[in-house]
Amino acid sequence: MLQREDFTAERLQLLAQAALKHGEMPFITDVQRAASLQAVRDAIPAGQDVWIFGYGSLMWNPAIKVVESRKARVDGYSACFCLSLRIGRGSPEKPGLMLGLDKGDVCVGMAHRIAASDIESELTVLWFREMLSGAYAPQWVDVEIDSVGRRRAVTFVINRAHPRYEGGLDEDTVASRIAHGEGFLGTNRDYLYRTVDHLNALGVTDGPLHRLAMRVHEIAKGGNRT
Repeated sequence: MLQREDFTAERLQLLAQAALKHGEMPFITDVQRAASLQAVRDAIPAGQDVWIFGYGSLMWNPAIKVVESRKARVDGYSACFCLSLRIGRGSPEKPGLMLGLDKGDVCVGMAHRIAASDIESELTVLWFREMLSGAYAPQWVDVEIDSVGRRRAVTFVINRAHPRYEGGLDEDTVASRIAHGEGFLGTNRDYLYRTVDHLNALGVTDGPLHRLAMRVHEIAKGGNRT
C-alpha cells in the first residue's frame, strides 16, 4: 500500500527516469503540473472543503488526509482499463493496463472530503500521484454522494489524446494484458481484484469490472489473487 509520503518530487523524478528508460513519454513539467493544480485551487471558494471522486486505487488507498469518505456516483462516465502501463504494475516485458474514467453510462466510486485547512497540502500530494504524464486531466463533475446529495467534485478523467490511451481494445486483449501485466509495484490483476473487492464492499456486486475480473482469473489459471 502506497503512503502519502511516497508522493513527493523526489519519487516523481525517479518515476520519470524509469518511464524514459522504458520508452514511455516524458512526464509533464513541474510548471505544467503547478498550473493544473492552481487552476483547480482557484475554483475552490475560500474556506470551503473540497470533494475528490475516486474510482480505482483512490477508492481503497487514497493516501491523503480526508475528513470522510462516502459511496458516490457520477453519471456520463465509466471506469475502464484504457491506459497502457509499462511501469508500476506493468513492464516492457509484461505490459498492463490502468483504469481511466472515460465516457460512458455511470461510475460508482468513493467521494473523499478534504478539509479546507488541508487543501493546500493534500491536493499537492494528489497531483504528485495522479498528474504525471498528462494521461489524466483533472475535471469538475457533479457527483451524487450517499447521505450528502449532489456536490461538485474533482476527479481525473482519461485524456483520449494521450499516446498511452488504448480505449479501443477488445475484451480478450484487455483481460490478457491485465492477467499477465506485472511490475515493481506488483501484478496488474491485483489492482483489478482490489478494485472489485472494494466495489463489493460498497454493495456493487455485478458490473463490467466484475465480469472482467472473472475472465482475468480464468486466464491466470487460478493463480494466487495477490
